[in-house]
Amino acid sequence: MDRITDKIANLAKALNKPVDPNNEYIDYKTLRKQYEAQANAEISQLQQRSKKARVEAIHGRSDLNPKWTFSNLVEDSDDVIEAVSIAQSFIAAHDDPAWRQSGSHMMIFYGDYGRGKSHIAGAIAHQLIEQYEISVLYRQLSTILEMRNFSFDFSASDNAGQRFREINHELLTVDLLILDEVCVNESILKKNAQSWFGNLLRQRLVNKKNCILITNHNLAELENALGRYCYESIREYDTYKVHFQGPSRRGVLSADQEEESSSAPPRYQPNQVR
Repeated sequence: MDRITDKIANLAKALNKPVDPNNEYIDYKTLRKQYEAQANAEISQLQQRSKKARVEAIHGRSDLNPKWTFSNLVEDSDDVIEAVSIAQSFIAAHDDPAWRQSGSHMMIFYGDYGRGKSHIAGAIAHQLIEQYEISVLYRQLSTILEMRNFSFDFSASDNAGQRFREINHELLTVDLLILDEVCVNESILKKNAQSWFGNLLRQRLVNKKNCILITNHNLAELENALGRYCYESIREYDTYKVHFQGPSRRGVLSADQEEESSSAPPRYQPNQVR
């Protein structure tokens, strides 16, 4: 008859576990704890690899600039410091399931070019992806409207209609939609664009999906540019408005601008935020 140690050795071999070379007796409870600990460690590693793959897939679909993170954001003015504080509060709120189910939330970033609006919106998105696996889509509204216009060309052979239907489905279902350059170079959106955009926002509202809108208009100009129907859709959201008023962070382009900037103290770092 096999000894208990032989049985344990045979069991270990069958499970592809190492066999004690000293063939010492280990009681069942101790052995079970060892195997459970090893199994739990392997499951944890598998879960980490699976999460990493999911996060990478979300990043890949988001179309975010990888440089838009809090770590390389220069908080050198009051408006940026305030915006980061609001952004971190918005991110932290996702810890509360009741907040996430309470309704749809919208952030409106408005101010002149180069103030950091897109950068901070992207930083919010990157952190939500990493911490909560929130699906994100970043798009420029003007680009989407152009695609929508092309989709009406039924004689086209580039499948523009199908591609727009696919992107429209993403716009409706993604957890966080970031729309940049809202109404850029537009005094007023065309009526059909207003209706489409207003319906998009209302459907996302019903489905409790969040949005970030980025615009160069002030709020009064934005309301006029979007039209009443569309702006009323925005009012239905739990809305946070963030005004960016600091200096532009974009680099100088001309020799004259460079000479002017060289006489001023180098307070701001170019190309840090958009």
